[in-house]
Amino acid sequence: MIFIIAWRNIWRSRTRTLVVIGAIALGVWAALFMTGFATGMMNSYIDNAIEQVVSHIQIHNPAFKQENEVKYRIPHPDALVADLEADPDVEAISVRSLSSGMIASSKTTRGILINGVVPEMESAVRKLDEKVVSGEYFTDDRKNEILIGERLAEKLKVEVRKKVVLTFQDLNGNITTAAFRIVGMFKTDTKPFDEGQVFVKRTDLNRLLSSSDTEDQELIAHEVAILLKDIDLVNADAEKWTAKYPDLLVETYRQISPDLQLYEGQMENVSYIYLTVILLALLFGIINTMLMAVLERYRELGMLMAIGMNKSRIFSMIVLETLMLCLVAAPVGLLLGWLTITWLGTNGIDLSSYSESLAQYGMSTIVYFDVDPMVYWMIPIGVAITALIAAIYPAFKAIGLNPVEAIRKL
Repeated sequence: MIFIIAWRNIWRSRTRTLVVIGAIALGVWAALFMTGFATGMMNSYIDNAIEQVVSHIQIHNPAFKQENEVKYRIPHPDALVADLEADPDVEAISVRSLSSGMIASSKTTRGILINGVVPEMESAVRKLDEKVVSGEYFTDDRKNEILIGERLAEKLKVEVRKKVVLTFQDLNGNITTAAFRIVGMFKTDTKPFDEGQVFVKRTDLNRLLSSSDTEDQELIAHEVAILLKDIDLVNADAEKWTAKYPDLLVETYRQISPDLQLYEGQMENVSYIYLTVILLALLFGIINTMLMAVLERYRELGMLMAIGMNKSRIFSMIVLETLMLCLVAAPVGLLLGWLTITWLGTNGIDLSSYSESLAQYGMSTIVYFDVDPMVYWMIPIGVAITALIAAIYPAFKAIGLNPVEAIRKL
């Protein structure tokens, strides 16, 4: 009987009830929308960093990470790469020769990191060939080709087919200078990457790094970047390879770039923050609505108490009315939120008008929304708790009235 009375009571003022239901549903939708947007932005940053900068796992000579000198190489890189390629967890591998140096045009000079890469390997890991916006990717028959970022080209005031000069140290610490012709320009979603790194063929860089014609240039390698088939395998594979190659430094993307681990850990916290703020706003709205409903029914509540309805039933009725409002509104909000997240997760939201600002922080211009499935459980629980808290004051207000005074109240 209490359930029937409570259900009928909430529809006495249909307009007010629909407004409250709409507000709760909108709040639930907003919580999902903001969570999806924030998670999408974080995923964009993490995915771009993994693809363009750190990969899933990197292997170096420990001394190279500390000193950043080209003489600290990975011993027997070909054998290492062959061993890693045989691992079923590995999606792609890129072996790189690295050197810090200067790039000079006829106009200006800038400091950069020179990446000596195998074109096929690099396109599999970084998808660098897909980022070329002018010119072309590396060719097989020409020496001393270089790919530079479009943003770096603007700084240097150069174009495709123009020459630039690279200056760096060889394996013996001698200054080496060589001219490279720009075959293409790339553009990624990370501005610092575009302005700070250039790519040449590993054979060209190794030839310049080597101080002897008799030295095996294929043995010069400073970094092996690994892309896995499943990101959840990162920690397990890193531990496995650390034990297998004790003389090498094996690092996951979380160790290389701790900010990525911070972003990953904050995704759930962001959901809690948005949900808490929105539910707090809903809390006061629900309290106000239910308090108005109680004050309008003073005489009715007094009459019910006068004919024998005890205070616990009155209290339960008010709480049930509040819960029913939320039980009607929450599924509507969840459905709208799920539809929005699903559509924006596929099509994304275009923020190209903020492209330069986003590129400064390594984020894509199109954000694809994403929500942890656990959030869809957190929200109904949070709404139910909010409803219970919101019902307490109006319910106590109802059971605290004097039946005789309430009946006489105009």
